[in-house]
Amino acid sequence: MIHNILTIAGSDPSGGAGIQADLKTFGALGTYGCAVLTALTAQNTRQVTGVHPVPPDFVALQIDTLFADVRIDAVKVGMVATAEIAGAVASCLRNHQAKRVVLDPVMVAKSGDRLLAEAAVTAVRQELAPLSDLLMPNLPEAADLTGCPEPTDLAGMHAMLPDLLALGAKAVVLKGGHLGTDDAPDLFADGQRVVELPGRRIATKNTHGTGCSYSSAIAALLPRHDDPLEAVRAAKAWLSGAIGRADQLEVGQGHGPIHHYHAVWSQQ
Repeated sequence: MIHNILTIAGSDPSGGAGIQADLKTFGALGTYGCAVLTALTAQNTRQVTGVHPVPPDFVALQIDTLFADVRIDAVKVGMVATAEIAGAVASCLRNHQAKRVVLDPVMVAKSGDRLLAEAAVTAVRQELAPLSDLLMPNLPEAADLTGCPEPTDLAGMHAMLPDLLALGAKAVVLKGGHLGTDDAPDLFADGQRVVELPGRRIATKNTHGTGCSYSSAIAALLPRHDDPLEAVRAAKAWLSGAIGRADQLEVGQGHGPIHHYHAVWSQQ
């Protein structure tokens, strides 16, 4: 079976993040991608110059119309932009009893530009997190969601896990890329176990859309695995390959995209 995976997220015209990155990831991993737009952005590899949210009612209409016709095997939720959109998405996911929901609480772009209104953080925390099968914040996002200080080491990451799980998701992947060390460890926790997922930092500036692509890879792989941890492991391995081959692309002058099709395209 070819699984149908839905991304609910914003658009990135440079193609490295947002729904463009998600759809590339879905295709690269052998799934069929569907997309609901929450916002248009004007951005490139260096900056975000504008954000234009989609009206919440129309976000809901997109979701409702899609679920009325298409079997959705997993959902990735990314940028929701506003509290009203977050609430509309949460209501639709509840109404359609969406399964395998991966929440990537996109708050800040790689360029440093904020993509989530401050008021929307509460909506993500209270409405979307409890509906999620997997919540996967980076360290600054985890600090925003929990109100705890941002971890600066692996021990601090471990200490934050109970507060993240208390938000209501079935499992959490806390991403350690912001530690700034040579390693890039992630932590998986589901209330029964805590597993360290080691990772090496790859020397490249081309990491635009890494978080979007990681979460969408997990969503694509969840239907193939009984244990979510195995989907996370497989997604992390795929992502490492995509970052490792990112310098083969020549896109923009800032933080360029990762190479989503590194395992599909022949060597150029």
